[in-house]
Amino acid sequence: MRYSPLAARAAGLLSGLLLALLAPAVQAQQTPPPAPGGVLTLEQCLQFALQNQPAVRQARIDEETNEASIRIGLAGWLPQIALNASAQHYFQLPYSVIPIDGVNTPRQFGLRNQSTVGLAATQALYNNDVRLALRSASPSRQLAQQNIVAVRIDVVSDVSKAFYDVLLSQRQLEVLDEDILRLRRSLQDAKARYDAGIVDKIDYKQAQILLNNSLVARKQALEAINAKSAYLKELMGLSAPQPLTLQYDTLRLMQDAVVDTAVALEPNNRIEFQQLQTQKALQSAQISYYRYGWLPAVSAFGNYNAAFLSNELSTLYNQRLPNSLAGLQLSLPIFQGTRRLQNLRRARLIDQRIDQDVLATRNRINTEFEQALSAYKGNYADYLTGKQNLALSKEVYDVVQLQYREGIKTYLDVIVAQTTLRTAQLNYYQALFQVLTSKVDLLRAQGTLPTQY
Repeated sequence: MRYSPLAARAAGLLSGLLLALLAPAVQAQQTPPPAPGGVLTLEQCLQFALQNQPAVRQARIDEETNEASIRIGLAGWLPQIALNASAQHYFQLPYSVIPIDGVNTPRQFGLRNQSTVGLAATQALYNNDVRLALRSASPSRQLAQQNIVAVRIDVVSDVSKAFYDVLLSQRQLEVLDEDILRLRRSLQDAKARYDAGIVDKIDYKQAQILLNNSLVARKQALEAINAKSAYLKELMGLSAPQPLTLQYDTLRLMQDAVVDTAVALEPNNRIEFQQLQTQKALQSAQISYYRYGWLPAVSAFGNYNAAFLSNELSTLYNQRLPNSLAGLQLSLPIFQGTRRLQNLRRARLIDQRIDQDVLATRNRINTEFEQALSAYKGNYADYLTGKQNLALSKEVYDVVQLQYREGIKTYLDVIVAQTTLRTAQLNYYQALFQVLTSKVDLLRAQGTLPTQY
């Protein structure tokens, strides 16, 4: 079914009017982000970031700017009305030559004071420029919306990773606190056994060395939390002085670590691929613009003028002499020095380049997916192993600690068991949050990373 330019124009203007009327209502329905301070979950951090991150706000401003540009282009379909006024005084009246008895004789005609007030209206019936604005409006709006989606994907990915990074440092700090508590007890036991003359001072000296090392590691972990929290605040759009306390459920994190790896890759789900397809639609409109550049521009016009004439300035506007007219205007380009043909050739070359971008992006998406899938599977296997090693190391430590108190094991065995337990704890949490981070990368590579919060 083929639509006339007039019908398409009316549809475009109607859609623009509806957008203008509905935009305030849509903005009014947006719920405010959760207030900072207190305890925030990952979902609350993401919701706050998607409302307050400068990059997201800039994308919304870009969308509004693009909408204004679209309406500027579509304004060419509306009537153009102008009011013109002029006033002039002749110091010497103009001459006209008229034949009198076969002799061309100059004579002065007219009145010294003249004023004209006119109203002119023009309505474009067909124009290649406004036709381009109409064809480009829909893909241009779509591209602006896709830009917002791309920014939201970046924000969700970055904030999620930063959130997990802060949690990892906090869990490492808790592991070190537990390790310090065990070392303090070991130091007390070793010192008591030394004071009782059971062992020499080597045991409690070694316990003191390990305790000092753990205290330093704890200080480093604490400073790392401050730095990573500052980075998370930056990604969320949260001002630095405001407090940030994170809430999480370890059991839920373990459940969230699981993802279906049998899902097939669909490149059309990726926002980068969608943006290229929209750019191709825009380029198609540009090609059509140059292809039909030879068509004439047709417009209707109407003028109403009121003339005022008098030799005396005081009586200039006493008498009005109106005139009015209406008509059609046609402008046909005949020769432009092959400019239109060269522009058409350039537009087609750009379209071919977009085709190559689509091919390259498809290959890159496939590579990113394979890399993300491989990283996730490897990290998940490491997580399962770390979980098993953590349980084993706890059991070994409890047995060795009991045997040491019974005098069966040496303090060196306790040190080894304790170091193994701390390493297993750190490795487990490192593997858990690495799996969660790689899951974010995998969902992003699949084009299924959720951005609605």
